[in-house]
Amino acid sequence: MNHDAYDDGYIAGILDAVRTIAVVGASANDVRPSYFVMKYLIGKGYEVFPVNPGHAGKAILGRTTYASLADIPVAIDMVDVFRASAAVPAIVEDVLKLEPLPKVIWMQLTVRHDEAAARAEAAGIKVVMNRCPKIEYARLAGEIGWTGVNSGVLSSKRPVMRQGFQSFGIRAK
Repeated sequence: MNHDAYDDGYIAGILDAVRTIAVVGASANDVRPSYFVMKYLIGKGYEVFPVNPGHAGKAILGRTTYASLADIPVAIDMVDVFRASAAVPAIVEDVLKLEPLPKVIWMQLTVRHDEAAARAEAAGIKVVMNRCPKIEYARLAGEIGWTGVNSGVLSSKRPVMRQGFQSFGIRAK
């Protein structure tokens, strides 16, 4: 797969299909990107599980924080990685030990590791690198246009309300 450019349908399909998201590298600091991405995803109706060994057992945004992916008591659909690129191979190894396997590994802005991505894809897991699910959701749902940003998505279709705060859902092409 070409990880330099993603089709809108690929991203929309992922965001529409996943329900449970583990955020590896979650922070309790409300000015950190992982914090406001978690807050946004929770507001859109996703079930979010923070993963941070330093905060294990404590709450972030009212969610129990887990020390590792293996500690999460439910099946995870997507693993959102808020760690440096060098940490990705070990995270992918942890993901590949989960049963059932998550559907997606999503690496945040500036996070990319092609070898680890190839390993995950060989196991049947979709991979997104150097993208933010909050930004992509807002762009595809038309919300990012509310602030005057050109989303590159035009539609005369009336938005379909979904669960969550001001959630218009994703428009797949």
